[in-house]
Amino acid sequence: MTAIRHAAIVGSGPSGFYAAEALLNALPDIVIDMFERLPTPYGLVRSGVAPDHPKLKQVTLVFDKIMQSKRLNFLGNVEIGTDLSLDALRDAYDVVVLAYGASTDRKMGIRGEELENSHSATEFVGWYNGHPDFRDCKFDLSQEVAVVVGHGNVAADVSRILLQPCDNLRHTDIAAHALEVLAESRIREVHLVGRRGPVQAKFTSRELRGLGSIPQCVVVAHGDAVPVNPACEAELADRTNLNALQNVEFFRGLRGTVSKDASRKLVFHFCVSPERLDGEAGRVKRAVFRRTTLHGQPFEQAAVPTEELFAIDCGLVLSSIGYWGQPLEGLPFDFRRGIVPNRKGRVECSGAPVDGLYVTGWLKRGPTGIIGTNRADSIETVQQILDDLPRRAPRVRGRRQLLLDSLSLRNIRAVGLHDWLAIDVAERAGGMKAGKPREKLTRVTEMIDLVTRNVREAPDCCCASAG
Repeated sequence: MTAIRHAAIVGSGPSGFYAAEALLNALPDIVIDMFERLPTPYGLVRSGVAPDHPKLKQVTLVFDKIMQSKRLNFLGNVEIGTDLSLDALRDAYDVVVLAYGASTDRKMGIRGEELENSHSATEFVGWYNGHPDFRDCKFDLSQEVAVVVGHGNVAADVSRILLQPCDNLRHTDIAAHALEVLAESRIREVHLVGRRGPVQAKFTSRELRGLGSIPQCVVVAHGDAVPVNPACEAELADRTNLNALQNVEFFRGLRGTVSKDASRKLVFHFCVSPERLDGEAGRVKRAVFRRTTLHGQPFEQAAVPTEELFAIDCGLVLSSIGYWGQPLEGLPFDFRRGIVPNRKGRVECSGAPVDGLYVTGWLKRGPTGIIGTNRADSIETVQQILDDLPRRAPRVRGRRQLLLDSLSLRNIRAVGLHDWLAIDVAERAGGMKAGKPREKLTRVTEMIDLVTRNVREAPDCCCASAG
């Protein structure tokens, strides 16, 4: 008889669910506990995908099916590193898979970044998506001009949300508190700035097309400039670089664009790097940039600063220049890249594999790719697990259950599947009243109160088992 193996997956975003799916399919005797810091699953699909992109959120239907497996236990509201240590997990489980993503934003590292109304895109996205960590952020949208630093999909999302007519958002799952503020927004012009050229921009062509279809908004390239040097032309000629070619065609199509009915404006700037933010009375008043030129071989071009500076008067700056993973105590970490050092998902310390410890998703490869990218990434990690597991003796029986029992002994309210379903029902009911898909609960205390009341009012209802 095959011994039952137990796996812990830390994180319930796409990479965590795809890893769970691959493990469940490959190992009929494995039992998985999926730990999530928040009471709600789905990670950035819930709190990162823009509310006006509902089709991208349909992947949660796949995750729902995975979560219904009797061999998977969802354990929300449990933070690894605080409520349970990584060492305790490794001692209790045969396999530990880290899939908690890259949650911290990279800083621009310039003077004035700390001024009021200078924020990261992470904060803004979390705020309008109802993430509890950003529920109480304040964004002053009373000025007419905003600057978004970064040329990727997140930068595109925040630019579109800032310029989108509010009526276009009322029937999405945008957080109610954000909709209230956006309804009073006076922002009419957004400058989207990147330090490299149009060929190196990280937008997907689909996101760019979305920017070109914002109602009553004219989209232009600053000075009609779409710089493309010989090395860029070589990059565009590469058959594997179709997305860049489509992006450049989009940018070139903006030159000379005019619209009599436009009341909003989006301006792309290329080859400019943030130099400093100037303020007045502690608030952002101006963003100063240094022009750059591209030097190097195709696909290796660096943005080299020049002596030329220029400024954009603005009242809001949002930086979107990447995400950074966070280390845990006892976890090897590459602070330069913001990832866990690994080989195809096997965590390594000083070049040697760490027994029973694996990583997947952004924490494994950095913040690149789209939602679907995580599936192949997680399958690769699971293959390493399948290769290693036959050589490893099972963990001592009972340690896992003792670990899970310790949560309730310390009054940590783990949120199981049935609890999450109660939250889901409540959010959908609230959304129905507001004419939206859902009205998200945006505070952890609200969620815990709801599931606690649900248990009291339905004592015969079985909560998700941790066993």
